[in-house]
Amino acid sequence: MLFDNAAAAVLAAALLLDALIGDPRWLWSALPHPVALFGAAIGWADRRLNLRDADTRRMRGTLLLIALVTVAIAIGSFFAWLSAVTVWGWMIEALIAFSLIAQRDLHEHVRRVARALASEGLAGGRREVAMIVGRDPEALDEAGVCRAAIESLAENFADGVVAPVFWYLVAGLPGLIAYKAVNTADSMIGHKTDHYLAFGWASARFDDLLNLVPSRISGLLFVLASVALPGGDPREAAVAMWRDAPGHKSPSAGWPEAALAGGLGIALAGPRRYHGEMVRDAWMGRNGRARCTPADIRRSLELYIYACVIWAMTAIAVLAWVD
Repeated sequence: MLFDNAAAAVLAAALLLDALIGDPRWLWSALPHPVALFGAAIGWADRRLNLRDADTRRMRGTLLLIALVTVAIAIGSFFAWLSAVTVWGWMIEALIAFSLIAQRDLHEHVRRVARALASEGLAGGRREVAMIVGRDPEALDEAGVCRAAIESLAENFADGVVAPVFWYLVAGLPGLIAYKAVNTADSMIGHKTDHYLAFGWASARFDDLLNLVPSRISGLLFVLASVALPGGDPREAAVAMWRDAPGHKSPSAGWPEAALAGGLGIALAGPRRYHGEMVRDAWMGRNGRARCTPADIRRSLELYIYACVIWAMTAIAVLAWVD
């Protein structure tokens, strides 16, 4: 992949397609989704290799990660080459890139939570938020459901929108596909449980590494978006990000969460329950209010749209400018 106007056109097409149609069911019912293919391979490896003692499982998990990244880079390199040597290859590259970015789907998943709270009350909100977060929905009140949805929006903006585009900027289609392979592995086996702690160790650590820069860019984008949002507070977004993000249990998730929280005047993260176990985490945007409402979800979605537009314009401009 050459960083030129053709690359900018490919990225623009991918982002526009994703913004307009997201992940259409009719398409992925006919074709296997790239992430689903990686997921199937990781699931097979989990069943076959995540056995025996911790040292063996850690070694096997590391080899699995190396294999995933190698295959992903090989696939990406092939389609990048195809794009360079054929007149229609760029369309395939744009379709692959579009399938690995999650702007619209993330927006729709979070919006469903606000809609369910408005139409069905707490039971509906709990049902919808359980589709996008790992915490115990039955332990959440309305404010907890709202915070969980907004936190998911902030964190997934970083690893579902900013990071894929960032790695496309850095390494073209091979970089984008490799990132999604690692991120999928982290989401499936990167858990801190007895079963996955050793086997998923390499995937979790490498995913943290790949998200270090994108997560900080995500926080900055929320700060900039707060300037455009009526009633947003860009100063508090910046202050909360620098002050609170280092206290988050994740080296990456705190940056977008704290910036979004500060920009909207709310508090996110804090103590919460996962699979029956209480996680004691620091508050992001600790000067804000924790009693979030469905209106806060809607405002967070407005902020998210502004951030997506700023990021798309910036990324396309970078590719168009760099020869």
